[in-house]
Amino acid sequence: MATKDRGITSIRVGDKELIIDAKLLTVLKRYVTTEMTLEELARELGLNGWEEAYELVRKIPAWIMWTPFTMWEVTE
Repeated sequence: MATKDRGITSIRVGDKELIIDAKLLTVLKRYVTTEMTLEELARELGLNGWEEAYELVRKIPAWIMWTPFTMWEVTE
């Protein structure tokens, strides 16, 4: 069985469209479980400042950040 390389869905933040995938969820999980600041989150994800990082955190439901990505993987 092979997993597909697509994310769960996409979300628009500012002028960027971010794909919610394993990489994004890994960074978000680190954000919610450590003392990572919004500035650091923005830098990790290539966003334009803490305002966009805050917008991203507001738009993504909290349960998605706490759910392991393996539960979202699509298999053929």
